[in-house]
Amino acid sequence: MKATAATASAPLKRSTSLRKWIADYGVYVALALLVLVNIVITPHFLTVTNLRLQLIQTAPVLIVALGMAMVIGTKGIDLSVGSVMALSAAIMPLYIGYGTLPAILVGIVAGALSGLMIGVLVSSFGLQPIVATLAVLIGGRGLANVIGGEIKNLSDPGLVSLGTGSVLGVPYSVLSAVLLVIVVAFLMRRTTFGVMVEAIGGNQRAAELAGIRIRSVLVTVYVLSGVLAAYAGVLVAARSQASDPRTLGLLMELSAIAAVVIGGTSLSGGRVRVLGTVGGALLMQLIVSTLVSHNVADSISQMVQAVVIVVAVALQVGRRKS
Repeated sequence: MKATAATASAPLKRSTSLRKWIADYGVYVALALLVLVNIVITPHFLTVTNLRLQLIQTAPVLIVALGMAMVIGTKGIDLSVGSVMALSAAIMPLYIGYGTLPAILVGIVAGALSGLMIGVLVSSFGLQPIVATLAVLIGGRGLANVIGGEIKNLSDPGLVSLGTGSVLGVPYSVLSAVLLVIVVAFLMRRTTFGVMVEAIGGNQRAAELAGIRIRSVLVTVYVLSGVLAAYAGVLVAARSQASDPRTLGLLMELSAIAAVVIGGTSLSGGRVRVLGTVGGALLMQLIVSTLVSHNVADSISQMVQAVVIVVAVALQVGRRKS
């Protein structure tokens, strides 16, 4: 009987191991395969101009996704990031007369304050993260429209340089995204803060009993998410040389969540996969650009993205049940 049971469980173990491997590393395999497919079927895919454009378009999503990954690592969610982007971009024109740097800093401070408010609502008042961030999503977008009104042109030379400039051919937005990836990876893997974030997401009650200051960590995580979203808003506004509070950052929260989930970070918290988030952001951008370059309707593109997200979440669910 024991031999029979062991024999029967062997396929299940192999299936579980395969599912776990796909959930952890499937994003890299999918990204590599999609790159190979594009090399074959997409004209001029490997040109410097095209690759540069892909990275520029990925950078804001990746920056927002880094903050989202930390939030999800605590078993939370941040639906406010798109509105924070719009709010940051709407505030900048009001202070651009004081110089480029002060205007950018004011926009980032607005993101930090938004994150602070969410963190306090979640950690001190016990609001569910989805409720607190949904309130800021709605209120933040409304405030951005009140402050920004109609589209404002941003012709400040400093912002134009930030949006279009480069170092050795590498755009500033891409360089800043790479730098932020390194910083967040260091925080999550080499500091006590990263350990506390994942401990809270894994078991908040146990983390509290272990002496972790839950409130301060949660507030810090949401402030960091707000700061990263605000900076992404600055980059998008600088590149387009305009601030449109009605559309800037629209649905960015969904793109960021998709990148995080596809990258292997579980919505149930307890682990933050920074490199996986990079892969997820690149994969989602490449899927969209591939379909667009072959004249596939936007509605079809959205459905393909939805399928990818469902598959990624299903793999995570299967791994937790095992």
